[in-house]
Amino acid sequence: MSGLTTADYIGHHLTFLSSGEGFWNVHFDTLLFSALSGFIFLFLFYKVATKATSGVPSKWQCLVEILVEWVDGIVKDNFHGARNFVAPLGLTIFCWVFVMNAIDLIPVDFLPQVANLFGVHYLRAVPTADMNSTFAMSLCVFALIIFYTIKAKGLSGFVKEYTLHPFNHWAFAPINLLLESVTLIAKPVSLALRLFGNLYAGELIFVLIALMYMSDHFILQVAGIPLHLAWAIFHILVITLQAFIFMMLTIIYLSLANNKTEEH
Repeated sequence: MSGLTTADYIGHHLTFLSSGEGFWNVHFDTLLFSALSGFIFLFLFYKVATKATSGVPSKWQCLVEILVEWVDGIVKDNFHGARNFVAPLGLTIFCWVFVMNAIDLIPVDFLPQVANLFGVHYLRAVPTADMNSTFAMSLCVFALIIFYTIKAKGLSGFVKEYTLHPFNHWAFAPINLLLESVTLIAKPVSLALRLFGNLYAGELIFVLIALMYMSDHFILQVAGIPLHLAWAIFHILVITLQAFIFMMLTIIYLSLANNKTEEH
């Protein structure tokens, strides 16, 4: 990265490995690291499952059991219905998003430098710092909200919910539809933007701290080390909290959609 100005350095780290233009622009690095994160999560859980024992468990088995029981307890408290799908979904969301977020803890220059050795000049390794990734996940949640609403209330109940609430009269149907549609669409949008915003900000701060190492002043170079360490420690809380929030809101949204109590 030598020879780059400050603006070039930041721009380089915020540029995706992509192909195409406009709507058909594909971020290959986001797809790669999303799949790799999912593989890591599934591989670790698979290894634990194959070696699980009723005797003295390993540390990994204890961790997995704690995670499974913790997520199942959260779903049990918040989702009043069959948990056969929602509990595994919540566990998958938390673990997958956490692994994707944790990539942000890798030094910002390490993976791009490795990729540069293979002729890849641009690489952004944190999938959740890409709005396309977070919106893709939130749209899946949006589809599940629609599915559970129709499953619980039927198609007619679904239509009534968005046309006869909050004003229970057919003359207000267009206004009701507008108000309820905004509420419905706000759920996946808030999910996507919250996760993206926090991880993008975290990634940018790491890049800005890395700029201190490039400074001509020795004091700034030395000060970058404790600052980098402090932010990395704090960021562990951020990546964990954001994974939890995404999982928790998903469970709550599905619980609201699955609620069969008619309010109108």
